[in-house]
Amino acid sequence: MSFEHKLMEYAGIKAAMCSRNDAVPDALLDQLGVYRGLRDQHGKGVLTGLTNISTILSFRNENGVRVPIDGELYYRGYPVQELVAEFAPGGFGYEKTAYLLLFGEKPSETDIKEFKKILSKSRTLPTNFTRDVIMKAPGKDVMNSMTRSILSLAPYDNAALAQDLPDNIRQCLMLIATFPMLAVYGYHAYNHYENFASMYIHRPDPKKSTAENLLMMLRPDEHYTETEARVLDVALMLHAEHGGGNNSTFTTRVVTSSGSDTYSAMAAAMSSLKGPRHGGANIKVMEMMEDIRANVKDWTDRDEVKDYLGKILDKKVFDHKGLIYGMGHAVYSISDPRELVFKDYVLKLVAEKHRYKDLVLYENIEKTAPEVIAEKRHIYKGVSPNVDFYSGFVYNMLGIPTELFTPLFAVARIAGWSAHRLEELIGTNKIMRPAYLSVAEANAIVEEHRTY
Repeated sequence: MSFEHKLMEYAGIKAAMCSRNDAVPDALLDQLGVYRGLRDQHGKGVLTGLTNISTILSFRNENGVRVPIDGELYYRGYPVQELVAEFAPGGFGYEKTAYLLLFGEKPSETDIKEFKKILSKSRTLPTNFTRDVIMKAPGKDVMNSMTRSILSLAPYDNAALAQDLPDNIRQCLMLIATFPMLAVYGYHAYNHYENFASMYIHRPDPKKSTAENLLMMLRPDEHYTETEARVLDVALMLHAEHGGGNNSTFTTRVVTSSGSDTYSAMAAAMSSLKGPRHGGANIKVMEMMEDIRANVKDWTDRDEVKDYLGKILDKKVFDHKGLIYGMGHAVYSISDPRELVFKDYVLKLVAEKHRYKDLVLYENIEKTAPEVIAEKRHIYKGVSPNVDFYSGFVYNMLGIPTELFTPLFAVARIAGWSAHRLEELIGTNKIMRPAYLSVAEANAIVEEHRTY
């Protein structure tokens, strides 16, 4: 038997020991008032910090009772739907959104012109970086490739460990500018070496927006339509920020609080985002849709769709997890404001791509899933589609490969992560260290060590 097989056999045996010794019963959590996932029994997050960057509202208090309301999301005090309406028409809004998140004010024409120029000049990688780092050991997990690249950029920065604000702003701007390159080039490397496809590396165009450059660098012919670029731009705007409590942003702040550098904080955020419970949600929606297409004969028959969704909830079909992906959100109750804004742009792309049949399926699920969930689950708030319900559909219509779904989330969210890192640097100088109460039995631990 090889050493690798012996190691796995050993690990398998010890896994049972870990499962036995590390399990904490739910009853004990309830008894001691500890909330799993830092969320109480009503889904409300445990307060761990204060922020000026964004606001999320999903309930209001009426005579001491929390009443669900349509969700509201504000970037620096501005409703996200108003920002999309103001920033997106007649141009591209992601860059303006990033400026607002980072600096707390809407950019003037002079401000945004200078900001775009800085981003354009920052869309460059060190000499041979694409060959020596991105193309080395490529893999299907583009998030891992990007994380490696982020950490590999640090040695090229003489002030990589700096804690002063100007250096950190410079580093954040550089990462915002280069994230699209790290994502797309990482995918091309994987597609070439693992799928034996053609290799092409397009340099970003300094005159184009983030959304335009993404599509241009991804496609062999560099062509895209205006509708495609504008819909992707809005998707980036809506994914740019979502409060300090989401897992990857909280990770950014935790790592920043330790005094660590920008590159390490963003790499940690990437490691959080890649988890299927966080940034991989739209991939699960797409997988679920493929399963429904394969098993529901008539997508236009709501009763047939509803019946199959019931089987998904009962863990009889699909992945047997009992979840209808893309429906409901940890924060929102009646509606996700991002989904409501995005739906209008989804419809524009559907019209251009003639994907009406797929839209019928999505809308039937959107209408029937809340009914099924209400019938089969005890819920304390409303259930509605979240932004990930349609984002995977949009990426699919844009011809974006599944491997880039979560990396695109990161390309958008780096703006929010950067804003929270800067706020953490400015507002606190104390390491985050929440308490964990030991519930181990001292005698059992001593005995375990003796027998081992």
